[in-house]
Amino acid sequence: MSCPKSGMQVGKAGNPARRRLTKFGNVYLARLKESHFSVALKVLFKSQIEKEGVEHQLRREIEIQAHLQRPNILRLYNYFHDAEYAPRGELYKELQKKQKLDEQRTATIIEELADALTYCHDKKVIHRDVKTENLFLGFMGEVKIADFGGSVHTPSLRRKTVCGTLDYLPPEMIEGRTHDEKVDLWCIRVLCYEQLVGNPPFESTQKTQVDVRFPLSMPLGAQDLISKFLRYNPQEWLPLAQILEHRWVQAHSWRVLPSSCAQMAY
Repeated sequence: MSCPKSGMQVGKAGNPARRRLTKFGNVYLARLKESHFSVALKVLFKSQIEKEGVEHQLRREIEIQAHLQRPNILRLYNYFHDAEYAPRGELYKELQKKQKLDEQRTATIIEELADALTYCHDKKVIHRDVKTENLFLGFMGEVKIADFGGSVHTPSLRRKTVCGTLDYLPPEMIEGRTHDEKVDLWCIRVLCYEQLVGNPPFESTQKTQVDVRFPLSMPLGAQDLISKFLRYNPQEWLPLAQILEHRWVQAHSWRVLPSSCAQMAY
């Protein structure tokens, strides 16, 4: 179908870009007629949003994501919700298909993610739900952080609300303690392990544990990076700047886009 006012063509059922069908709406691949620029068009059902009482969450997601422009964060171009198109889908599906990723792919994703989160934290934004389902892949396989519905914009960078997926939650959130932007660092640790091994490090009932058993297949450099988060106190975790400089990341990352890469014009 087409949208004459916007000069946009929209794909319908059967199109692989229609990634997720939820009770709140559908996602379509849309393309501008003149420039052929592709975007993901998210169509939401207002009645369902009002019924579930999540208007505030939607407003917060739009407010936060519209102000973030970084190569490894899924860009929101307009409140009409024509978001940047990520043609290679979710990292979750890539991991499901391959079961686990090699050192090069994992280190590249960790570098991209650490850079994107550095940008978010500089903007006083805590994502709080970084996981494979919320990481999309661009044309060259680069990571795009998406789904800012659970994120917060707070100048103090300190919160107490529990938000996120249990496998990725750090101890302070599970225990209901005040937390800050370091909750996103914990997710990097979990993601690094999950990509190299094929499953999250914590699948026991004791969700507050911080010890990790490394399989023999785990590269020593990756073990060293993950071990920097084995302390209970988040103030002692490795900061994002040092993750970017970590020797294992530097040795194996083949990052596609530099951190200073300009976004494609809309």
